[in-house]
Amino acid sequence: MTESTAAREPRRSSKRTSGSDGGSAAATAAPETPAAPAKKAAGKKTAAKKAAPAKTAPAKKTAAKKTAAKKAPAKRAPAKKAAEAARSAGAAARPLPHGSTVDAPELVQLLTPEGERVEHPDYAVDPSPEELRALYRDMVLTRRFDAEAVTLQRQGELGLWPSLLGQEAAQVGSGRATREDDYVFPTYREHGVAWCRGVDPTLLLGMFRGVNNGGWDPNSNNFQLYTIVIGSQTLHATGYAMGIAKDGADSAVVAYFGDGASSQGDVAEAFTFAAVYNAPVVFFCQNNQWAISEPTERQSRVPLYQRAAGYGFPGVRVDGNDVLAVLAVTRKALEHARSGQGPMLIEAYTYRMGAHTTSDDPTRYRRDDERAAWEAKDPILRLRTLLEREHLADEAFFAELTEESDALAKRVREAIRTMADPDPMAMFENIYADGHAVVDEERTQYAAYQASFADEAGAAAGKGH
Repeated sequence: MTESTAAREPRRSSKRTSGSDGGSAAATAAPETPAAPAKKAAGKKTAAKKAAPAKTAPAKKTAAKKTAAKKAPAKRAPAKKAAEAARSAGAAARPLPHGSTVDAPELVQLLTPEGERVEHPDYAVDPSPEELRALYRDMVLTRRFDAEAVTLQRQGELGLWPSLLGQEAAQVGSGRATREDDYVFPTYREHGVAWCRGVDPTLLLGMFRGVNNGGWDPNSNNFQLYTIVIGSQTLHATGYAMGIAKDGADSAVVAYFGDGASSQGDVAEAFTFAAVYNAPVVFFCQNNQWAISEPTERQSRVPLYQRAAGYGFPGVRVDGNDVLAVLAVTRKALEHARSGQGPMLIEAYTYRMGAHTTSDDPTRYRRDDERAAWEAKDPILRLRTLLEREHLADEAFFAELTEESDALAKRVREAIRTMADPDPMAMFENIYADGHAVVDEERTQYAAYQASFADEAGAAAGKGH
């Protein structure tokens, strides 16, 4: 959006104004400085005579200093005053607290939490009833798959699972905005984007079960493997975008990352290279308010989308729980990139309803009322409200979707339980091409450790007989 650029203009103009005012003041004061030397000297002598008695009365001098200090406290601590002013300015620049309403000019919204359509001067989308139902279906099925994965992890079938609960609109809206020839670089939570790109959900589960190292061919769906290292995929995406630009392709790249990753140096470097080389990449930041247990306001003193201005490309904040707004903003950003105008940053303002991963306990750092405030902005509920209010979907549609959700959950559950357990010795493979003495030793030790379980089981069985 243009807000970032516009926000900088008043600062530049005020600087010029203050500079000209200072020059005028100095020019006006200059003629007064050459006063008569004799009078000036006399004035100094008089002042010296008046000050002379102070040497014989130190107590009075001290009292006078204390009195002066009381009358002019600002002169005693100019540094403290400046620090307070800086803190006040910083507090005004910090993002709004969790659950609060963002100023309308900052937030692109086309569907309110109450399910009502609204207009925006810069972004618009006019989906057909079939397209609205399809977006709703994507979000419902993505949420059901995600919930099933959480359950499977709790049952010991997965080593870990990062839930996307609450972020379905941000992922489905942006995923459906991409073209087939666009390329996506995800983090480890983009299950909804993977669904939109045609990646089988069971392949995602295989990765978190340890059965595969990704499980899908990235070039089959133009969807890269999940990236666990925080923020590094933004550099990969930028490099890929620079490459397709040199090849003359008119496709674009989307790099997903979270608000926590925005504090990483890799993201800053990606912004720099993307701007300098005018790379056709859209940086899509899902600001779900929490980087594990660290809130967004502890990471940035300005809204995240405004950071783009410092690198020389536009940024926009969109209601991440509004699937229509996300769809419209991402489409326009991708066209911006494809048309040779360079990168763009999208901040999807959303909320992580669940834990960071299944190893996390959000109740230790988040308030219940905060979650309740965001539950009222649920992305699936608001679209369903629109479908029902406008009579764009009947009960038969919702009933069929429930059956489809149950079938998806059953298929996922059966697939994960029939997957072969990973070979525990496989982690020693493909580390060094020619082998390594330390790795070989570790492999031998671990093999003996694994064999000890079989020996114990055999001994126990022998005692039983």
